[in-house]
Amino acid sequence: MITQVQILPSIYQLQRLGVVGEISVCALNSAPLKVLAQDQTLKRAFPGHNFTAYPSVDTDPQQTFPGLFREVIEKMRKGNIVVVAVPDHLHYPVIQAALAADQHVCCVKPLVSKYAQAVEIEKIAYEKGLVVAAEYHKRLDDRALMARRLYREGKFGQFRIGHAEMNEPYYYRHSNFQNWCTVENSDMFTYVGCHYVDQVHFITGLLPRAISVYGIEDTYPNGNIGYLWTDARVLWENDACLHVTNVMGYPDEGPGGNFQGIRMYCRGEGKSGMLVHNDQYRGIEHCYVEKGSEPGDTYYAEPSPDYFQYVELGGEGLTPVGYGYRSIEYIVKNICKCIDASAGAGEKQALVHRQRLIRQFDDEGIMATPANSSYNELVTEAARLSIRNGGRDVEITYGKNARVDFRKH
Repeated sequence: MITQVQILPSIYQLQRLGVVGEISVCALNSAPLKVLAQDQTLKRAFPGHNFTAYPSVDTDPQQTFPGLFREVIEKMRKGNIVVVAVPDHLHYPVIQAALAADQHVCCVKPLVSKYAQAVEIEKIAYEKGLVVAAEYHKRLDDRALMARRLYREGKFGQFRIGHAEMNEPYYYRHSNFQNWCTVENSDMFTYVGCHYVDQVHFITGLLPRAISVYGIEDTYPNGNIGYLWTDARVLWENDACLHVTNVMGYPDEGPGGNFQGIRMYCRGEGKSGMLVHNDQYRGIEHCYVEKGSEPGDTYYAEPSPDYFQYVELGGEGLTPVGYGYRSIEYIVKNICKCIDASAGAGEKQALVHRQRLIRQFDDEGIMATPANSSYNELVTEAARLSIRNGGRDVEITYGKNARVDFRKH
């Protein structure tokens, strides 16, 4: 889904601008590749743009190719970009293959499911001078960037308590989610709640220190079981508390396509501050004469102008706008900086240039890297331990021996 609505159109736009060259897309089977190749919105927005499909779109969709991604990556010229947009629990082997083939990596969130994996990835990538970025696109939302600056200037005071929700539509149960977002692999908090845990850290700089996640099991159409209703409590290093609700059950006929937002209450000297982001209704209401053909389309809509939309700005096709596009653009252009820094330099000097830029990206903290965002992997580990044990409190320990353990009361 995210490949169709955000990643591929963003890459097509960067191709249009001359930032990237040829595009290859690899999948387990031909079915999703055929959907991408036949997408009418993509054809209208990017006439003449296409990708090489692995396997071919003409291949029997029942035939699977679980190891094909390795062959595709190994054939790539060194120093290119691998974009990882597969189910969460499969990120690690794809990133491993990309780094082994000397490729930079842009990966949808969460980067990996284990902290030790993130540490390993950081070490290998830095030694090779390769950029690895986790695509937490809410970081590139202008409102989050504004809030980050204002919070760190002391405008809000100290974060004390808050509530976040990201509730996905019911029809997602009929998608590929039912094949992988199951009790064994993931849950709604791990999949989407991580956005708001990351956003609180991104804005405040605080680290989460304990978490509990209660999950309610539900059945997908194919009979698989998933934690499709989750309730989480995240405690922070300053004793603040964030409550996070995530479901795969927002009504298909509901406005906006989903419900999401965050509310943070803060305390200053003798006064309080408040930060509210309504990420669902953003001031636009549409009522159509015909209902759309996509799942979840209704006559009434509250489209988000901020995440990802197409607009006409003249010239051929349509232009993508929004922080979904800017996030991909930001990561790709940072990778291009590393590639350009190597141009004309000897191998050793080129590595030094790339490593210097990687540390700069780590320190800036805008782009999520293994070095500056591996707390997310600790949150994921803690969440999975908690949800599989009835919502027990799990404590996060940082430092040389970073780990997660059941909290001692």
